[in-house]
Amino acid sequence: MTIVDGTLAPPQGPVDIVVEGNRIQALYLVNSPMARMQARTRPEAGPDGREIDLTGHWVLPGLFDCHGHIASANKAPSVQYPYDLWLAHGVTSVRDPGCFRNGLDFTRREADRSADNSIAAPRIAPYVGFGEGRDEPFREPDEARAWVASAAERGADGIKFFGYEPVIFKAAIEEANKLGLGTACHHAPITLGGANALTTSRWGLTSIEHWYGIPEAMFSGQRVQNYPVDYNYEDEQQRFYQSGQVWQQAAEPGSAPWNQLIDDLLEAGATLCPTFEVYATCRDVEKARTSAWHSDYTAPQMWDFWRPNPHNHGSVFYDWTTEMEVAWRHNFERWMAFVSDYYHRGGRVVTGTDPGNAYKLWGFGSVEELELFREAGLHPLEVINAATLQSAELLGVGADLGSITPGKIADLVVVGENPLANLKVLYANGRVRLREGGELDRSGGVRYTIKDGIVYDAPQLLARVADQVAEARAKAGQTALEPLG
Repeated sequence: MTIVDGTLAPPQGPVDIVVEGNRIQALYLVNSPMARMQARTRPEAGPDGREIDLTGHWVLPGLFDCHGHIASANKAPSVQYPYDLWLAHGVTSVRDPGCFRNGLDFTRREADRSADNSIAAPRIAPYVGFGEGRDEPFREPDEARAWVASAAERGADGIKFFGYEPVIFKAAIEEANKLGLGTACHHAPITLGGANALTTSRWGLTSIEHWYGIPEAMFSGQRVQNYPVDYNYEDEQQRFYQSGQVWQQAAEPGSAPWNQLIDDLLEAGATLCPTFEVYATCRDVEKARTSAWHSDYTAPQMWDFWRPNPHNHGSVFYDWTTEMEVAWRHNFERWMAFVSDYYHRGGRVVTGTDPGNAYKLWGFGSVEELELFREAGLHPLEVINAATLQSAELLGVGADLGSITPGKIADLVVVGENPLANLKVLYANGRVRLREGGELDRSGGVRYTIKDGIVYDAPQLLARVADQVAEARAKAGQTALEPLG
């Protein structure tokens, strides 16, 4: 097999990977000049061991989704549904920002069950939503500090913010840092008058989710986005459309304010988790709505949720227009340029997907995010680095995960073709290819996902998803995907 180890090293192979228990014990070069120089013999499995012949395959570290919500009951037939989709695409670690399905206690239990492998699921890092369980807003900094301490005692790995009154917000971040909790923020535009992404990063915020608060930190001659006078934040289609114009109102790429913000965020140690994938729908709604995987793998609950509806967050495409899509395409140009510049100047950038929104599905969206990182200008090796080691370091698990390194836990992805040449080979349902003789077929897809040394057959996981979807449709009286209109 050939390995891409996640550290930015070029591919190496053929290589044997020796796993003992749940850890990588050794890497052995095979049939190469270096192997002959080292005069090392190939290892053999012990009497209770297992050997998997992966000749011709490629192996990556397990992938991370650093913005991956566990599916709520109105979006999925079971909690297992997203787990199988993630594992079928090689995603072995997930950060759940908000714990919105059933709250922190449920998510902590799921994380523990995954950790002891009593369920087939990625590792889960619960980042509870700030203020969960409170009926009243925080009035004093000490209230926020006490709540953060309570969240830590209940098993939170971190806190997810949407912004808050500055003195409260700052106190909560400081308390989280004191207790060793991570912090993430979706800087909701309704809170940006108090603190943008640079402000919160200087307070010690761990990661900036999406992009909110970054272009606003580069405004010149204005302090607020140039909203239309009839703008209403609670109108989600209007909100998403206007969000697709904010980067055009900020500093030009490569300008002094642009470079200064990158310097300032680097100094603050900020991490960017852009979640390009979920906003890519805004560039081409029909493409997202008609993605090939929906027919077999999108549950009816999810499909119904996506039906344009002002009461469902992210189901905003009531009357989406060419003008809206063009605005978003230009928005992506600057947004991607900033993320690329930040990464290439030494900043940490990680992959996350915000699945279950805007026609985006668990697992499939993880691969699309890799493709969008490539579009942003990262080399394929850099894309894998962001999705593995950089993400592991964000979650504080880089000593054990994120690269194919002896001594680390065996979280691995096995694929039959070179993903650096074509990231599409990671899509679980493969991709269409013209064979010799003129036949079209689907090929590719992850072959095995290895999490904590346990080998999962990825096609079997995907088949299990298809069975769940078919059963859910039968219960709903459906035989196929219901048309949206």
